Amino acid sequence: MADTATVPQVVEVDCSTGISTTRDMTAEEIAAQKAQADAFAAQQAEQAAADAAKAVAAASATDKLAKLGLTPEEIAALKG
Repeated sequence: MADTATVPQVVEVDCSTGISTTRDMTAEEIAAQKAQADAFAAQQAEQAAADAAKAVAAASATDKLAKLGLTPEEIAALKG
C-alpha cells in the first residue's frame, strides 16, 4: 500500500452508530475525483472565456454608440 501521506483519505460515518472510519481512496475514487476536478476546471475556463467575450462586446457596443454621437451619460442610461 502507498504512503498514506500521498493517498487521499475518505471518512465514512455510520449515522446509526456514530462510528467513523478513515480509509484510503480506491483507484476508482481517485480517478472520479480527478475527472470531476478536470470537468470543473474546463467549466471555469469556458465561463472565463464567455465573460471575456461579453466584455469585449460591451466595449465594442459602447465605442459604436459613442461614434454615433451619444454622450457618456446617454450610453450609461442605455446600459442600466
